[in-house]
Amino acid sequence: MRNETLTPVSWRARPRSFVALMSLYESNYIRLGWLAGTLGLLAGTYRSRVEGDCDLLLIVVERCAYTSILDLTYELRDGNEPERFPQMRLRAYHDARLVEAERCPGSTAEVTLQEGRCPERELHQRWVRNMMLNKWLEYCAERGHRFAAPVM
Repeated sequence: MRNETLTPVSWRARPRSFVALMSLYESNYIRLGWLAGTLGLLAGTYRSRVEGDCDLLLIVVERCAYTSILDLTYELRDGNEPERFPQMRLRAYHDARLVEAERCPGSTAEVTLQEGRCPERELHQRWVRNMMLNKWLEYCAERGHRFAAPVM
């Protein structure tokens, strides 16, 4: 695996700009590719099990020629019914090789904006969600998570 931490990227130099956000989306695409392989070929539900960690689920909600909508979540088992958290909704842009975290209900990375959105606040919210995704994907890769064949 290539060590991406040695690669200079603009989002580390000038955080929270539009250009930096696109670089972050590119990094998300690379990191999700570490776990799932070629994102444009995914279909169905994938489960990764690693000793000492929660199951990681990747669910392909919708797949089109140039984009896919994915849900990424941990499956927490504490009692009878498993709970899924966080439930992060991702949009993969296959032609541009970008992954955007669109929403993450219930987490601190998701704040509902009022009517009359402020562009700076919107950019900040996207930055927070996608930094969370970027760090989570790196953590999952370091723990050894990988998605193989679909489970359902």
